Amino acid sequence: MSTPNDAPAPAPPPLAVADPAPLGLAGFALTTFLLSAANAGWMTSATGNAWLGYAFAYGGLSQFAAGMWEFRNRNVFGSTAFGSYGAFWIGLGLWVVLVARAGPSTPLAAAAYAARTGKDLGWILLAWAIFNTYMLIISSQTNMAVFGVFLTLEATEIILFIGFFSNSSGTIKFGGYIGILTALVAWYTSAAGVLNGMKGKVVAPVGGALFNLG
Repeated sequence: MSTPNDAPAPAPPPLAVADPAPLGLAGFALTTFLLSAANAGWMTSATGNAWLGYAFAYGGLSQFAAGMWEFRNRNVFGSTAFGSYGAFWIGLGLWVVLVARAGPSTPLAAAAYAARTGKDLGWILLAWAIFNTYMLIISSQTNMAVFGVFLTLEATEIILFIGFFSNSSGTIKFGGYIGILTALVAWYTSAAGVLNGMKGKVVAPVGGALFNLG
């Protein structure tokens, strides 16, 4: 017969985990800003490749890690969004290094190859626009700030894939400006998450859900 001293010790309470979303949003915002500034033609005195390292380290690795930590928080939306877009930046960086910069060396062949890589980017962005479409719809269940990130990102991806398919520098430049807006919205949402998390209450407003799907 067991006694109270024989009873198993109660399980310790689960450790509190900080919200990883502000980190994921910050990594997404900074990398998006750097690439979009290049697309918008702002980096005329720079290489235009400032985004590449951060595609691996910040927009890629940090955002992907935030997605994995969202699994710990049982946040299916956050884990899918951050995990996917972290992988997007890593994949885009690998594509640039392994494909875009691995073309033929002769000028004529290089020009033809560059035209084809532009079409590659069109297909890549079209595929991500499809993914982003259903994430945009689902984001309406979170809050207006997150919805704003996905809405501006949707516009960026659509404009850019049209620009790359049509080889229109003007359209790509316009997509760069919308991408900068996307980065600003993501930075605000990240900052709101940091501030509200520190204070334990809503200080920076993010709005409620747009509508309820049921």
